[in-house]
Amino acid sequence: MLKKVSKSQAPAKQQNPVVEGMGAIPQDVGVGFRVWAPYAKSVSVIGEFNDWNETANMLAHEQGGYWYGLVADAKVGHAYKFSIVGQQDQRLNRIDPYAFEVSNSVGHGIIHDHNSFDWQGDDFATPPLDKLVIYEMHVGTFVRPDPGRPGKFSLVKEKIEHLKHIGVNAIQIMPVSEFAGDLSWGYNPAHIFAVESGYGGPDGLKDLVRELHKNGLAVIMDVVYNHFGPSDLDLWQFDGWSDNQKGGIYFYNDHRSTTPWGDTRPDYGRGEVRQFIRDNAMMWLDQYHVDGLRFDMTLYIRSIAGNGDDDVNEGWGLMQWINEEIRARFPQKFTIAEDLRNNPWMTKSPGEGGAGFHAQWDANFVHPVREAVITPEDTDRSMESIKNAILHHYDGDAFRRVVYSESHDEVANGKARIPHEIDSNAPDNWFAQKRSTLAAGLVFTVPGIPMIFQGQEFLESGWFRDDVPLDWDKNETFSGIARLYSDLARLRTNEDGQTPGLLGHGVDIIHFNEADNMIAFRRFDHEAEAKSTVVILNFANTSRENYQLNLPSPGLWKIRLNSDSSHYSQLFGNFGEAVIETMTEGEDDAQNKASIALAAYSFLILSQ
Repeated sequence: MLKKVSKSQAPAKQQNPVVEGMGAIPQDVGVGFRVWAPYAKSVSVIGEFNDWNETANMLAHEQGGYWYGLVADAKVGHAYKFSIVGQQDQRLNRIDPYAFEVSNSVGHGIIHDHNSFDWQGDDFATPPLDKLVIYEMHVGTFVRPDPGRPGKFSLVKEKIEHLKHIGVNAIQIMPVSEFAGDLSWGYNPAHIFAVESGYGGPDGLKDLVRELHKNGLAVIMDVVYNHFGPSDLDLWQFDGWSDNQKGGIYFYNDHRSTTPWGDTRPDYGRGEVRQFIRDNAMMWLDQYHVDGLRFDMTLYIRSIAGNGDDDVNEGWGLMQWINEEIRARFPQKFTIAEDLRNNPWMTKSPGEGGAGFHAQWDANFVHPVREAVITPEDTDRSMESIKNAILHHYDGDAFRRVVYSESHDEVANGKARIPHEIDSNAPDNWFAQKRSTLAAGLVFTVPGIPMIFQGQEFLESGWFRDDVPLDWDKNETFSGIARLYSDLARLRTNEDGQTPGLLGHGVDIIHFNEADNMIAFRRFDHEAEAKSTVVILNFANTSRENYQLNLPSPGLWKIRLNSDSSHYSQLFGNFGEAVIETMTEGEDDAQNKASIALAAYSFLILSQ
């Protein structure tokens, strides 16, 4: 909780015991209310319990600019606001910054009791990072029967079996803090403690998390701390004070306020604002039982313009503080940074001076891989860039990076989904199916935590918009592609005990042919190198027959997945064998030469 106040600190005339916490704090009798408004002349709480009377329930001033009072007639479910008189005698009716529930982004707060929800004994065990397979989801478009209204948490539950079928075990939910309007990506939070009312509010989210956990699926919450709003923002000049006509107590009031999304960067150097953001992070893990947090664009928490020479040290310190506490209080849970500057210090521990994230989105993977599969001419592909994407790491730890070929950013803002980028006129043709799944093969087999974006598993095309739902008919039309993703996920997590190498940190390139667009690599655990998994990829529009390369060890190698299987698409050709046997040439037994057959734009996954 934000602030502990002892009885000795309470005003002398306080008639009720002072309670801890911020916002609306339900008690056995009544509700305590606390708000931070250091420049206010007076503060009262108004709501259904006092007919919105601005003088009926005045709050007492506490140390540090806090105001507190207990209202005996207030109850859970009542609507409320804080009524603030500023230094210039202006009357400001504000939604509680700590409101857990709101009627809408410009409405009022609703007194909510987190303890009233029945978690039914939820004690979900988060998968370890080496077995994590992430599915990025936007609630508003994931399932939307009514094209004029956003999707809801309750509708996501209808697709849990689909999520289990494709083999993911973690759902990364794009931001659900209350935002302006009904349609949004979620990266414009108006009230960071309140869950989007249009999606189903706080209990709707808890119900979804509980059901996902029952079905073995972890939940990662996307959070936005690099800016707030910028619209429908009651935090703006909250108690009437500001400097330079900027945002007031919650924001920087100088050049540091500017972000690409508005003039609303929080003041990471002000203790009360730091606590506000820290409390929010802990709320998701504690009150909503989520298993991890994905921090949106941390680059703009740690720097002003994102150019690397204008550091915001206070922002770096805030990330360290939050991550250090999460590591101590929730050792099974994790945080992921979207920083996209390949900075190894993001995933070093706070004790080492790092920001403390467990993993970060890897720009050194997504960009070269997308370019390689989207480029139309084979002669223009760079296998060197693919090799570098395979080998990239942060401090030798395979699972400090999240790897993906599609995300909400990569399929919008001027970019489309990979099948559409390959052929916008026919995004379901052979080329689109082949090369998009070639990218997927890399996502699931290189060192890293694999992530796919909603609909990627059934060849969704076009670009992501918050007003266009997924086309679930494609899940039937391209059920084979969905089966391919499912098979990849099973192999990635070693579900059948056939590919333990994919769980290891080790990787090396065992074959590289720039001229023929061929590459192969080995995945292994350093403590069990004999249990290697080999991945062979053909980035050319030419099938390879009797193609020779060296495998890591002699004997029979079984093909666990051939992406050209007709099980995955009627357009695929079933080219290749089920087993490969090495052969020895001359006296060099270490060669372990093998002759393989591999279709155009296809890949093989092998193990012994």
